[in-house]
Amino acid sequence: MRIIGMLVVIWLIVGVFAAFQRGYFGGSPDSCTEAGTVAITIAAGPLNYMGANPKLTCEVPQPSK
Repeated sequence: MRIIGMLVVIWLIVGVFAAFQRGYFGGSPDSCTEAGTVAITIAAGPLNYMGANPKLTCEVPQPSK
């Protein structure tokens, strides 16, 4: 069980490093799309270095009038 835990931690560290290299931590995310793209890049981990470039789009519902 410890090996699986260590692999998950290493996977996420590689994902954080990939997001850092892409410049996603330059400032606070301005939208749901930017925050989602950072999160999915971290979750993709080493797949980022195999050609994956995950992007996420989302729409936040507007308040009713």
